[in-house]
Amino acid sequence: MTKLSLGAHPYMLGFEQLERLLERSAKSGNEGYPPFNIEQTSDHSYRITLAVAGFAEEDLAVTLEDRQLVIRGRQRDDSDGRIFLHRGIAARQFQRSFVLADGVEVGMAVMENGLLHVDLTRAQPDVVVQTIKINKTGK
Repeated sequence: MTKLSLGAHPYMLGFEQLERLLERSAKSGNEGYPPFNIEQTSDHSYRITLAVAGFAEEDLAVTLEDRQLVIRGRQRDDSDGRIFLHRGIAARQFQRSFVLADGVEVGMAVMENGLLHVDLTRAQPDVVVQTIKINKTGK
């Protein structure tokens, strides 16, 4: 018995891109840092919130790369001349990726109390019904 992939199923025409999208999101390998929430704020909008305590706005980058929202953080090393007896607050870099569906647009990003909020909106799809004319073959 042959196993069919999503893109090769006979009733799923043109879904090869969806299969690649699923593979890409599975390979992103995000660790648990930084922790995040995704909430639905209305029928057509969402908010991603990342806990980025210790990061300044200039330490963060929010980009959209091929329908993928990528949030990166890199803190500057400001420990010059400081002697730590214990260093339990990590100053590590991170990258979080979120794959966005077609029609989802990135709104604004806001820092508030150590949280980075990124707002997303989903456009309402237009319902289109199209009638295909059947042509007669030559007689």
